[in-house]
Amino acid sequence: MSRPSTIVVLYNTDFDEDKAVDASAVVGCARAIVDALREGGYTAELDGLRGRNDVFDVLAKLRAAKPDLLFNLCESMEGDARNEPTFAGLLDLFGIEYTGADLVGLASCLHKQRTKDILIAQAIATPPYRFLPTLESLETVGMLDAPYFLKLAHEDASVGITEANLVRTAEELRARAREMIEEYKQPVLAERYIEGREINVTLLGNGADLKTLPLHEIDFSAMPKDRPRIVSYAAKWDEKHVDFAGTKPVPLRDASPKLVADVESVARAAYTALGLRDYGRVDLRVDSAGMPWVIDVNPNCDISPDAGVARSAKMAGLSYAQLIETIALAAWSRVSARTR
Repeated sequence: MSRPSTIVVLYNTDFDEDKAVDASAVVGCARAIVDALREGGYTAELDGLRGRNDVFDVLAKLRAAKPDLLFNLCESMEGDARNEPTFAGLLDLFGIEYTGADLVGLASCLHKQRTKDILIAQAIATPPYRFLPTLESLETVGMLDAPYFLKLAHEDASVGITEANLVRTAEELRARAREMIEEYKQPVLAERYIEGREINVTLLGNGADLKTLPLHEIDFSAMPKDRPRIVSYAAKWDEKHVDFAGTKPVPLRDASPKLVADVESVARAAYTALGLRDYGRVDLRVDSAGMPWVIDVNPNCDISPDAGVARSAKMAGLSYAQLIETIALAAWSRVSARTR
């Protein structure tokens, strides 16, 4: 199979430079990918995108350089994650081939109520939900079977998630949703909380070549008994927080072949239904009856060397350089098949 020779790794630089965690994570991932591609014999360069003031300069530079492929790490513009799909649409408009999901796939996952509607339409199990777009909608929200779990409609990386997001009454739901809408200026999704194992599924490829990497789950055994078994923002980003120690990703343990098969089947179906390409991650909860429920579909998941995707790849026998090359080749094969 042919392969691209020149690849530009493009990442967004609109993060808050005062937040060292955000800055180091974004830049570190981009640099690691460049190094991995160079290790594999590719000509790889790094570039950054801040927002609308320089987007057309960046696009013009890419068109002039004519790389074979763009490794797209841009998750926002102007500090707004809702611009992530917009940038992918501009790449399509300018005829620049890139890794990962397109505008439709990114937008479908970014607007979580659309994610839920697509999954439900495809008969893929996902917890029942209510969409709360405004403060006024809180007064008429229909009831679900408690408890409820609240999440922001247009965020990832667990932004906005604390222990308060697990609520057990309509009054608690309205109070916490009101706080979230007022603080983040965006809608909230309330879905039925699934008590049970939380499993992460990494997928690589497209169509008949789609593969799942070894499954991981969240180990909640070190979480204090008075705290909910959820992955909060602090669990991901604050090493000193109790949730960080209480939510360790580990290889899936003590799982029957049926459970593994069911989880992988549901994850594949969700990946396909949401239009993911080349790579992605699907998070599921497994209830007491052994039924997997999709709780999140991530088309632009963290692929830095110390993140979950890389850990799953290592279990599958792939080095970090091989993981990055696998993603690049999946995109290149997809592009080549379309242009033949």
